[in-house]
Amino acid sequence: MRDKIRKYTEEINSFRTSRKEELEDFRIRYLSKKGIIPGLFSEFKDVPADQRRDIGLMLNELKNTAQEKFDQILHLLEAAETVQKPSLDLTLPADFMETGSRHPVSIIWNEIIAIFSRIGFTVAEGPDIEDDWHNFSALNFQEEHPARDMQDTFFLQEQPAFLLRTHTSSVQIRTMEKTRPPIRALFPGRVYRNEAISARAHCLFHQVEGLYVDRHVSFADLKQTLLYFAREMFGENTGIRLRPSFFPFTEPSAEMDISCFLCGGKGCRICKGTGWVEILGCGMVDPAVLDNCGINSTEYTGFAFGMGIERIAILRYQINDIRLFFENDIRFLRQFRSAL
Repeated sequence: MRDKIRKYTEEINSFRTSRKEELEDFRIRYLSKKGIIPGLFSEFKDVPADQRRDIGLMLNELKNTAQEKFDQILHLLEAAETVQKPSLDLTLPADFMETGSRHPVSIIWNEIIAIFSRIGFTVAEGPDIEDDWHNFSALNFQEEHPARDMQDTFFLQEQPAFLLRTHTSSVQIRTMEKTRPPIRALFPGRVYRNEAISARAHCLFHQVEGLYVDRHVSFADLKQTLLYFAREMFGENTGIRLRPSFFPFTEPSAEMDISCFLCGGKGCRICKGTGWVEILGCGMVDPAVLDNCGINSTEYTGFAFGMGIERIAILRYQINDIRLFFENDIRFLRQFRSAL
């Protein structure tokens, strides 16, 4: 045992290295659980009693020598690495990261939701891929309605019919099927139409619809709600007008215009000299739609409205090409940094 300890002591004292890999091999050979020194301690139980004191001192000294050798070399190697790394110059100017900007569609999306949330509207969402019932039939679309044609809708499957939703009205149906009145909700999301892409039209865009169903809901409630929205979005002096229109799922139906917020109704290129700008469609929910969703139309009434988010953004920011919203041109997006 004494000879082994002397041999390993000489090996440890003579060990030199400039590589961490070799230092790790040294640690494993001498100091790990299955290394030489723990092995010698295991053999210590077989040492005669009269030699144990001396052998024990030699073993402890061997262990300390190995640990000190390991720590010393490790310190030198880490110090050498620190010297080789470039030091941090705190006098250099900071490299500031450029602030990002929110997409104009997201800005308007969030603003519309915030405006209606202040009067109790919640938000509901649904799938982009819909069936015929939720996208057409429950909303009173007749079998021969043009929207059901392949030229207007992206059908994914004919029988049974599955398609990319053409409006978020489908989420209104899903909400009314699952929720009992009173219902007061917004339905924002992406919709798809089979249209040629141009400066004024796109095959996909974003829409937000609103629905209010309860007892004694009237057209006057609809008008006041939309007047509130128009003034919150476009300014407190904004006026509105409602023109008769037709939608399969509302009766009566209307298109809503706002007084031009640029010219104040005097006439300009935005309102094409009329003083008015169309922004959304609306109406009282058709009783047949309520009945389709299991809501008693003799007890409840409701109103609904819908608008294109890109349409509002185009008016707000005076953008002349809807394609800009989908091109991710950094020069275009940088303009909205102040709207964060």
